[in-house]
Amino acid sequence: MLCHAALAKEKKAMKRFVSLLLCCLLHCAFQGGMAQGQDKIFSNSIGMEFVLIPSGSFIMGSNPHVEKGFSNERPQRKVVISKPFYLGKYEVTQDQWLVVMGSNPSKFKGRTNPVERVSWDETQEFIKRLSAMEGHNRYRLPTEAEWEYAARAGSSSAYFFGDDKNALSEHAWYNGNAGGTTHPVGLKRPNAWGLYDVYGNVWEWVADWYEWEYDANSPVTDPTGPSSSSGRVDRGGGWGSGAGLCRSAVRARGAPDLRLNNIGFRLALSPE
Repeated sequence: MLCHAALAKEKKAMKRFVSLLLCCLLHCAFQGGMAQGQDKIFSNSIGMEFVLIPSGSFIMGSNPHVEKGFSNERPQRKVVISKPFYLGKYEVTQDQWLVVMGSNPSKFKGRTNPVERVSWDETQEFIKRLSAMEGHNRYRLPTEAEWEYAARAGSSSAYFFGDDKNALSEHAWYNGNAGGTTHPVGLKRPNAWGLYDVYGNVWEWVADWYEWEYDANSPVTDPTGPSSSSGRVDRGGGWGSGAGLCRSAVRARGAPDLRLNNIGFRLALSPE
């Protein structure tokens, strides 16, 4: 009996070891494929960190059977992101804006708080000046599709962590815990791809012009939104937003010259 018990225990341990080994091998293979010859993390000359987002596909928009979304989040459809890209690990901070632009327009002052009260037009000037500092033209805002793809990080639920809004406080600063102000970036839990403050803190400008029926009218592969409109898209919710506005599919808009204390941005970077 002792021999049989020992043998069974040894077999069980071996199975556990083999299972762990396979998981490690699959993880390494995925990471290698994701990188596609690129560093997984990139840091620039002013200390901004960027995470490499892999190419892939996802279902964009909200599922009306699961979440109480808005009509401009539907219909759901498949979208393909054909090329990997870098996305800011954090929202752009006031320190980073100050280094590039020479001033800090934010209402809620804090060196590592996200910069706010910056218009979409002003983000373009920031990108122009930062690009000149570094000698390349690879900085940009993410497209709306890229933003949602990165925010979801492989999830199909209302939030990247699931459908339970009660867990939002672990991942975001919103009207349930922010106390009416922004907070330093990176204090909450990140998503599976290592992006912080995807929801809350500040809304984030993206590259696209706004279109109400975006999901129905845009192409499947690498959509970039309409050629013109009256407003630009912002995503993710902010410090004053309710939990229902801090979902992956939520879409808002603002005039390109709009400056509010709950709107900032996250920078994208095209690989070389």
